[in-house]
Amino acid sequence: MVRSFLPAFRFALLAATFLSAPAFAQDGEDASKQEAGSEAKDDTIVVYGSGIDRNNAATGLDLTPRETPQSLTIITREQIDDQAASTIADVLEYTTGLSVKRVDRGRNLLSARGFDITNFQLDGLPFATGNIGLEESSTVIYDRVEVVRGSVGLLQGAGEPSASINMVRRQANARELTGTMTLEAGSWDHFSATADISTPLTSDGSIRARFAAEVYRQDAFVDLESSKGFTLYGVIGADLGPGTRLRAGASYQRDERKGVMWAQLPYWYADGSVANWSRSRTTGAKWNEWDTVEKSAFLTIEQDLGESWQLKGDVSYFTQNEDSKLIWLWGNPDQATGLGMDVWPYWYLAKPKQWNLNLQLKGSYSLFGRQHELVVGAMYNHLKNGWTNRDPDPASVAPVGNFNDWDGSYPEPVWGERYRMSDFGTTKQSAIYGVTRFQLLDSLKLIVGGRLSNWIRDEELALYTPEAYKIKKKKVFTPYAGLIFDFNDSLSAYASYTSIFNPQTARDRNGRYLDPLEGNNYEAGLKADLMGGKLRVSAAIFRIEQNNFGVPDTEIDPDTGLPYVVPGTTDIAFRPADGTVSKGYELETQGELLPGWDLSMGWSHFKAKDADGIDVQAHQPRKVFRMATKYEFSGALDGFSVGGSARWESRPPQTAANPATGETERVGQKAYWLVNLMAAYDLSDRVSLQANVNNIFDKTYYNTNSWFGGYIYGEPRNFRMTLSYGF
Repeated sequence: MVRSFLPAFRFALLAATFLSAPAFAQDGEDASKQEAGSEAKDDTIVVYGSGIDRNNAATGLDLTPRETPQSLTIITREQIDDQAASTIADVLEYTTGLSVKRVDRGRNLLSARGFDITNFQLDGLPFATGNIGLEESSTVIYDRVEVVRGSVGLLQGAGEPSASINMVRRQANARELTGTMTLEAGSWDHFSATADISTPLTSDGSIRARFAAEVYRQDAFVDLESSKGFTLYGVIGADLGPGTRLRAGASYQRDERKGVMWAQLPYWYADGSVANWSRSRTTGAKWNEWDTVEKSAFLTIEQDLGESWQLKGDVSYFTQNEDSKLIWLWGNPDQATGLGMDVWPYWYLAKPKQWNLNLQLKGSYSLFGRQHELVVGAMYNHLKNGWTNRDPDPASVAPVGNFNDWDGSYPEPVWGERYRMSDFGTTKQSAIYGVTRFQLLDSLKLIVGGRLSNWIRDEELALYTPEAYKIKKKKVFTPYAGLIFDFNDSLSAYASYTSIFNPQTARDRNGRYLDPLEGNNYEAGLKADLMGGKLRVSAAIFRIEQNNFGVPDTEIDPDTGLPYVVPGTTDIAFRPADGTVSKGYELETQGELLPGWDLSMGWSHFKAKDADGIDVQAHQPRKVFRMATKYEFSGALDGFSVGGSARWESRPPQTAANPATGETERVGQKAYWLVNLMAAYDLSDRVSLQANVNNIFDKTYYNTNSWFGGYIYGEPRNFRMTLSYGF
């Protein structure tokens, strides 16, 4: 363990050699107020991960990244544009400590530090992610993405101890007409157009509006697949009076996907040899569809109360309708005949709806001759969800036949009646929370807080829920503690303890539901602000313990002579046990390394095992390198910039049993590099042209979680050209 942490401390010592650099601005203007309504290259926001002076995603307190006692990565609008990232998932692929893998060609699985990422925020308010996750949202809506790693239960409530992804929407702050429009074309008949326009609605600029939109169409490197869609976003900002501000907006995103590949490609042939399919190979049918519609609306009112105190109220709504008509193929085909694959069609429909209400009071107060900060609030979350399905008439389901000749010309079956399938019910979560930062000494700050949550799940009858039930977890306390010591104006050390809980449906021998899983995150590290605050460097070590994990109760019931079951059922009883332990370290630097050279780079390494010493999240790599960079030339080459991004991943410890020999074999993607390049030129003060080439070495690799004995390929080499006009 100590040996694995040595690189982190070497990294920190390297950072300490720059300690003569001035301190990062402590009283910088809020990033949202700096924004001028367009994506013009303002020196305050151009650098990667820098220029965002304050952040409240971890605690609700307005803290600089160096004052935040957890690992924090900020992906700015500048970096999003340089990477030509269309979705939040594209952004996260090059974010320190995160792993983004495909479940299929319609969904992604996100993880960090050995746990799935289920915690998302929209402008700091928590929302549950669905089957098609929030990571598929269009980036045209957002100004930046903030990732806090570790347990985030103080503001999030229930979830996994992995990370929280806060997607910060664009705001209406411009007091003159500004905007940006782009046209983009690329591989596989890709075309998109975007517009981002801001304008004052009153002569004095007290009421302002912003509108953003995107339309696209796209084929794919996988046979049969095509997609098209559009996104609309609008927001109004208003100064209603002295110290009173309002923000209201809504978004609508529609994505239509045809010929989508759902099932993964078989990893093995029936004889146990590894299959080597073409990257364009599909398991989809021509009539496959996977359509989604995302809608959101929000209202925020802020009121200054005087003497640094502020009251804020938020109401936010989000829904994602999903209509997916797909086929699932599984099996290990004979290498010569292609026979041996099975198939079953599905037609799913889901319409989850979520509400979030938040009332928050924040400000500073004096105690023992020093100034301290306080945030208190109350929050309510309401989620209504459920899956319905239509099964086919079994007589109309055609056999697969020779999979070697599969081209998607598979007949659509006759569909039966729609029925409730699973997850029908309502989840309600209410909480009060509070956190304060004590200025113990000039160089020592203590952050302590907690959340008291009530969590209720009413599950309704469905195919996979033959009996309705209710789970109640009342007065669940989630603590938070962090200590920050400033060595000087540039270097700080921190240690923190954070927690999160996650209810579970397993029951014990007495019929009681097990207590929620508890994810406790212990973290310590160093953070430095260098180059006058333009460059941030951090090193962290962490340990996560997830306890109360449900395991089968193997003790023998003396009345039956068999293992215990849940009373009144034949279900095996469970008992709580100490569960997974994840430990590792992370290194990161973000900002302007030299004048004109922006860099975001990070390394992460962890080990995660359950109580029996078995690797968890075995399909995820343990060592990951992420990097994005850009250099802007000056002088004779003024207006020209070059950059790119890269990632390296180690081979995950994924194994599976060979279907022919029964022997356990490694099946995870071997370690690989992926390199992307970009170049841009300002044709004039208003017009620029940018070229992006992704996977420039045309690396063939799996980009999948390997849950189902198969794999999905990552994208081959591809390019995009973007023409931008700003005014």
